[in-house]
Amino acid sequence: MSSPESNHIIVGLSGGVDSSVAALLLKQQGHRVSGLFMKNWDEDDGEPYCTAKQDLEDAARVCERIGIELHTANFAAEYWDDVFSAFLREYEAGRTPNPDVLCNREIKFKQFARYAEALGADQTATGHYARIAEYGGRLKLLKGIDAAKDQSYFLQALNIDQLSTAVFPLGELKKTEVRRIARQQGFHNHAKKDSTGICFIGERRFRDFLNRYLPHNPGPMVDEDGKTVGEHIGLPYYTRGQRQGLAVGGLAGRKEAPWYVLDKDMAANRLIVTQDPAALKNDWLTASSLNWLGEPPSLPLRCTAKVRHRQPDQDAWVSADEPGCVTVRFDAPQRAITPGQYVCLYDGDICLGGGVIESFGNFDAERAPHD
Repeated sequence: MSSPESNHIIVGLSGGVDSSVAALLLKQQGHRVSGLFMKNWDEDDGEPYCTAKQDLEDAARVCERIGIELHTANFAAEYWDDVFSAFLREYEAGRTPNPDVLCNREIKFKQFARYAEALGADQTATGHYARIAEYGGRLKLLKGIDAAKDQSYFLQALNIDQLSTAVFPLGELKKTEVRRIARQQGFHNHAKKDSTGICFIGERRFRDFLNRYLPHNPGPMVDEDGKTVGEHIGLPYYTRGQRQGLAVGGLAGRKEAPWYVLDKDMAANRLIVTQDPAALKNDWLTASSLNWLGEPPSLPLRCTAKVRHRQPDQDAWVSADEPGCVTVRFDAPQRAITPGQYVCLYDGDICLGGGVIESFGNFDAERAPHD
């Protein structure tokens, strides 16, 4: 059995506190550790919201303090081809994509892993809050123990080969503990704010960003009865359940209550809105591009599911009603199920996989599966 010293692990360093502590923990465990900073977006160098230069400086300072080498790589072309182009196509089709899931599969656990292997790495590590464990001789992806920070949802599109060489040093820790470790070690970035922007694109005004790539095509904003209540700037700029930025109000004969995006009529270029929050709740969804982390389970399957990161697990049945798709039927209605987003499936803490949401609706109780 190889010793930790003979195992070379390259850590994807972002300049943030999570990946910094991940590298530190591996070094303390006796592994031979290096860092790799990935630059995946070139267009905004010099812009006030572009933090790549500062992030690289932060990563370099951490590596110097830990005493490990830092490599750099530019995957901007791969990111554009494999992640961002798909992101734009989804928005143009009126859907709301989640690029972070694709980014993990195509960049962090494919391009990064290949680059690290070429540098002599045996394994790669990231600062994700997730765990990998073996059950019955098979690798499983598990939630991180910090429910508020668990990132298994964003890792659902990986495959077992990608998991087999991955290491998640933070999976057993809570975020508060990670920040405490960073502070005790004197890391300058111990209180650095977590990134909430698009994967590898960073913090910015999202609508302003889309303006650079998607045309405006204004059209009517209508209620459920088809009555015009305003005008939208272009369907790609809205997502189901959205409340802010609709600019609807003061209409004669209408109650003073918030408006929400209910749906999109792409053929007629109409944005459908509602003042009834209950209209946003649905019992079922269909999902395509299924990825099972391991052997596909027998269906129908009783499990839990979530349609967005940080959502509490929801009891559900999964069945294969159409070729290439599954139907997820929830015990309780879910708010703002959104095509283009991902549904992630779980058996307790084990992430089973997931798929891309295609459609949603409500079902007759007679169609619900039973034990």
